[in-house]
Amino acid sequence: MTSAGRAVAAALGATAAAGLATLAWGVAVERNRFTVRHETLAVLEPDARPITILHLSDMHMAPWQRAKQDFIRSLAVYEPDLVIDTGDNLGHTEGLVGVRRALEPFAGAVGVFAHGSNDYFGPVVKNPFAYFSGPSRRSTPRTPNLDTAALDHFLVDDLGWFDLNNRVRAIELKGTRIELLGTADAHRGWDRLGELPGAVEEMRENIEWSTPEPRQVLTIGVTHAPYRRVLDAFVSQGADLIFAGHTHGGQVRIPGRPALVTNCDIPHEQAQGLSVWRTGARSAFLEVSAGLGTSIYAPVRFACPPEAIVMTLTPVSLD
Repeated sequence: MTSAGRAVAAALGATAAAGLATLAWGVAVERNRFTVRHETLAVLEPDARPITILHLSDMHMAPWQRAKQDFIRSLAVYEPDLVIDTGDNLGHTEGLVGVRRALEPFAGAVGVFAHGSNDYFGPVVKNPFAYFSGPSRRSTPRTPNLDTAALDHFLVDDLGWFDLNNRVRAIELKGTRIELLGTADAHRGWDRLGELPGAVEEMRENIEWSTPEPRQVLTIGVTHAPYRRVLDAFVSQGADLIFAGHTHGGQVRIPGRPALVTNCDIPHEQAQGLSVWRTGARSAFLEVSAGLGTSIYAPVRFACPPEAIVMTLTPVSLD
């Protein structure tokens, strides 16, 4: 072999070794490197008490994933005032076993949820490169094969959480009045945005707050997939803050760069983290979680560790 040939072979060997090392890190280490991302937003009335929100998303839970379950259980130490679950909790036909164990410490906490499609359909093998051509679509319909009814029973009846799939709700939390607007999974086209204005109007007409004096109302949107049409609809209804998941933050990224794929139509630079979503003259804070899991058929993350979000809402300063 010539010296040039040896150089090429060495370069190819080094590239292959680097690729294998990256894959090994993504599969064995990073996908289990669970992190807590902390955010603080000053959006409450000046005399309001701080509110702690725990945002969970995209667990894609399988029953054997004990490390993930233990991490989620450990988040109870933050004593959240509100838990927001933006869906894709299940990742296996027996995934509810793991979800029950993970969320058990939050029974009795105020919580809300909006499902993703993987709360209805189990995972299937996919070509990961197909995501570069746009949001995933299935050419043939599938019959739901996950026990969504059992999941709902656990979340609503056992934990006491509110179902926000194409629903709205008004609550008071530590003296703050909160409107919660939700949609079902927009990735599947299950969002019913045409019904949202009427539902919001009816809620606002009929709500009876604990005290009669006028006070600020904080409006929060909750959805699984952050499609532009959903975000625009929330902002049009006066949302101050929106929570979403679905994107996995891109799941495999180039360090320091925006997500390579989003699996929806959100701008790549807003596929993870806290940003501002603008519609016309209105805007809302947008929090998109990179999620806590992956499909069991694509168990890899790189430069995008799994995360839970602890957000503290604080009073607006008068200074």
